[in-house]
Amino acid sequence: MITVIDFGGQYAHLIARRIRQLGVYAEIKEPTIKAEEIRKTETEGIILSGGPKSVYEKNAFTIDKKLLELGVPVLGICYGHQLIAHLLGGKVVSANKEYGKETLQTGKSELLKGLASREQVWASHGDAVIKLPEGFKTTGSTQECKIAAYENPAKKIYGVQFHPEVQHTTNGMTILQNFVNICGSKRTYSMKGLDKRLIAEIKKQVGRHATIMGVSGGVDSLVASVLIRKATPNIHCVFVDTGLLRKGEKEEVAQLYKELGFEHFTTIDARGLFLSRLKGVTEPEEKRKIIGKAFVEVFEKKVEELKGKHDIRFLGQGTIYPDRIESAKSSGQAAVIKTHHNVGGLPEKMKLLLIEPLKELYKDEVRELGRILGIEKEHLNRHPFPGPGLAVRILREITPEKIKILQEADFIFTEELKKSGYYEKTWQAFAALLDSKAVGVMGDARAYGYIIALRAVTSLDAMTADWARLPNELLEKTANRITKKVKGATRVLYDITQKPPATIEYE
Repeated sequence: MITVIDFGGQYAHLIARRIRQLGVYAEIKEPTIKAEEIRKTETEGIILSGGPKSVYEKNAFTIDKKLLELGVPVLGICYGHQLIAHLLGGKVVSANKEYGKETLQTGKSELLKGLASREQVWASHGDAVIKLPEGFKTTGSTQECKIAAYENPAKKIYGVQFHPEVQHTTNGMTILQNFVNICGSKRTYSMKGLDKRLIAEIKKQVGRHATIMGVSGGVDSLVASVLIRKATPNIHCVFVDTGLLRKGEKEEVAQLYKELGFEHFTTIDARGLFLSRLKGVTEPEEKRKIIGKAFVEVFEKKVEELKGKHDIRFLGQGTIYPDRIESAKSSGQAAVIKTHHNVGGLPEKMKLLLIEPLKELYKDEVRELGRILGIEKEHLNRHPFPGPGLAVRILREITPEKIKILQEADFIFTEELKKSGYYEKTWQAFAALLDSKAVGVMGDARAYGYIIALRAVTSLDAMTADWARLPNELLEKTANRITKKVKGATRVLYDITQKPPATIEYE
């Protein structure tokens, strides 16, 4: 296997995911692991992940230096790249920041073998190695980072400042494959049988007890609910109408679960509860935590209603790994990016036990699992929709007027994407309502309304994303329809920010 040391980087788990994609088992460990512990395992290579800190800070995360002396190949990525240089006598300083696409100029290298002289890579850092340890050579550079890749083949130690594990490093998998080859690892790992393993785990966890499952119609909760139902028929699916849904969402989800043959499906109208709790709230993290708490209250109330008929002890959720990494719940080193209502938004004490069968998976893995479970493609390819709904797409305070405007604008954008064939070509697309107004002219009269931002991105796993190159004609048609048909919207913008530095959602 290959061991991944996690320094809390947003893509740490993704490194292991990519190694497993290459057919090699990978396991994540904390930086506190000792060389002797690694020696007792079948580790054939070590990867040091990225992280949010700086190696020269007081109390910065580090490793047992003996890990670099085990004789197995070591690859440092971002923070890991800097840490290796720092520990072995190089120098790391705060430098020009790089976020998003960069062009890497490559030299002769074992790790970068097969790459062109100029390659697109994805960077996310504010520090850089400016002096290499003795015996190391530079093998790649970008405009801002002169030592973007280095290696010492004699010691089998390699480092890259960028992220080969993310989709938008064009030939990142080639780099990781080269490292796997350097390690001499056999390709024996597969996702085959994952459904059976997860079903067995759920059966063991749940036993004869019943589960109440929060569903949204999205891919994650859909796959999780189908998986849990295969483990136990005693599952009660609950769809909560928070008042923050897309237009037609409630009816569409109810029809989907009816077609799938779920015996117990309930829609709860909780619009009053959610909107009253969110009144006057402007801070994104506070919104998410309020929503998480309200969701659990609704579920626990439903459990009380069902008492006597069913022994419900579990709350099922479609939590996936990106939810946990952004909420800093996957590692002791990770930084909070945004609290997902079903992770960091949950209250500390709940009456229900959580069951999250997808918590170690990425979206592409969830879709693959859905295919294994026999779920139809049209349901699996539906664009992601956040649990907090339009609350995180309406900047600052939420009002009924803003919700109505955004629902209509989002509906038009989705409709135009589907008609043009671009819905299937994008990972996620939606409209957001900004906390500002702009003057417009309608019917020769002055209008003063909200600004709508359209966002469409391409991605594989939601950990990185690039803005979708939609045709000008499609954007123009969408903007014209929104400003003509949606009362209260006077201007439409198109968001071309990558992730990083932005997140996909607005709050």
